[in-house]
Amino acid sequence: MLGCSPFFKLFFPAEAGAQERHPQKLHVAVVGAGAFGGWTALHLRRRGAQVTLLDAWGPGNARASSGGETRVIRATYGPDKTYVELVARSLQLWRESEKRWQRPLYHRTGVLWMAGEKDDYERAALPVLRQAGVTFEELTPAEAAKQYPQINFEQVKWALLEKEAGYLQARQACEAVLGGFLAEGGEYRQRAVEPAELAGGELPGLKLSDGTKLVADQYVFACGPWLGKIFPDLLGPLIQPTRQEVFFFGTPAGDARFSEDNLPTWIDGGGPFYGIPGNQWRGFKLADDRRGPAFDPTAGERVVSAEGLRAARDYLGFRFPALKEAPLLEARVCQYENTPDHNFILDRHPQAANVWLMGGGSGHGFKHGPALGERVAELVLGEKSPEAFFSLTRFARPATR
Repeated sequence: MLGCSPFFKLFFPAEAGAQERHPQKLHVAVVGAGAFGGWTALHLRRRGAQVTLLDAWGPGNARASSGGETRVIRATYGPDKTYVELVARSLQLWRESEKRWQRPLYHRTGVLWMAGEKDDYERAALPVLRQAGVTFEELTPAEAAKQYPQINFEQVKWALLEKEAGYLQARQACEAVLGGFLAEGGEYRQRAVEPAELAGGELPGLKLSDGTKLVADQYVFACGPWLGKIFPDLLGPLIQPTRQEVFFFGTPAGDARFSEDNLPTWIDGGGPFYGIPGNQWRGFKLADDRRGPAFDPTAGERVVSAEGLRAARDYLGFRFPALKEAPLLEARVCQYENTPDHNFILDRHPQAANVWLMGGGSGHGFKHGPALGERVAELVLGEKSPEAFFSLTRFARPATR
């Protein structure tokens, strides 16, 4: 059972039941019902806070970075121990939540990393994974090809198979978190939000799109690609939404080679793509991980480009030869919200003692939602202080709003 492995014991020896503590009652408004905001609201509610969760279009909606069907969950992060800890805790919480809500959210397919000629990132991950007790296997190209003959391992130097990794159901997970939050006494309002002007070192309230005002004791802004627009002077230069394209191709009828039973989720370290087989029968997912052009998540048209589709087809035919003529079933445009160093922002607003900022998912945030929500709940309730790794202080003197 993964929850009892050394992976979790190493970093979280006494976490069981921690989210059930109940400190003093206070009212917290959480803006954004995606993976970051939804989990934060749920953890705050479980700790006894009165919580109002707000979102302009709803959890996992088509504009949101937490929208879409699937997201990868994996522990390989080069030499970075911080993210391995977060993945460990998050996976534990994902699995606990599946049992609690009696619905599947996590699919254990394994994740296959195909290391290219520049393999420093994958090599640096190995000692960190070993220390954390992550179950993995190193494969030569010949060994990988024998295990997965569907894949052409040309230009692959070696492969790393994370055995407990896989994918998460993104949109459905956001809905499940909201359902759990409501069942445990939380309040949800589907409203657009505009913060009032700061006064006396605090935020006095929120202006809602229905003309009303919401006043709380503390405020958490977990607005994904919109966070920089809400606080333009402070976060506008630090959170840049980029346009990303995702494709779903059809596999041959009755051909199980490209199902999640026979093929892991995969990441091509030598190329720009990653993919997920199965995807709840939507098709063979191929996603371009290169940072795209700047994108407006509210008004941007979500139609994939001819150039992007051509690049995806060329790659698919090279890496998965049997799918060279596979038809495109559907495609979507989503976005990353990149910080300069691709690390998250979890910090207090420098000019507002009752405002907390949570964002910069940078294309890899969804999997971490449960653990990040837990950490931010601890910050809001005064149980912990912001970590330098996720603090705004790591950037060179950002301007303030």
